[in-house]
Amino acid sequence: MLNFIKKLFGGSSVDYKELVKNGAQIIDVRTPAEFNNGSIRNSKNIPLQQLAAEMKIMDQKKPIITCCASGMRSASAKSLLEKNGFEAYNGGGWTALQNKLSK
Repeated sequence: MLNFIKKLFGGSSVDYKELVKNGAQIIDVRTPAEFNNGSIRNSKNIPLQQLAAEMKIMDQKKPIITCCASGMRSASAKSLLEKNGFEAYNGGGWTALQNKLSK
C-alpha cells in the first residue's frame, strides 16, 4: 500500500544518479529562456509544448528523466512520454534533481 501511495503522489526511491550513469537522458521541459538561466549539465532543453513533435527523434531505448522549475511540467512530460512507450521518470525541479545527481 505504501508503494502505491508513493507512486500516486510522486514519492520515489528512484536512484537518478544510477539512471544517468546507465545512459538515461535528462530532458528539461522549461522554456529556452528559463533553461539559459541555469540547467543541469548535459541536459537537453525541449519545452513541454514541443515535446510531442520531438519524440519522433528521441531514443526510445534510453530512459528519460524529465525536469522543469517545480515539477509540474515535468510530471506532464513524463505522462506524455509514458503514453508513447518511453520509460520516463519525473525528476521534479531541476535544482533539486541537480542536487540528487551531485550527491
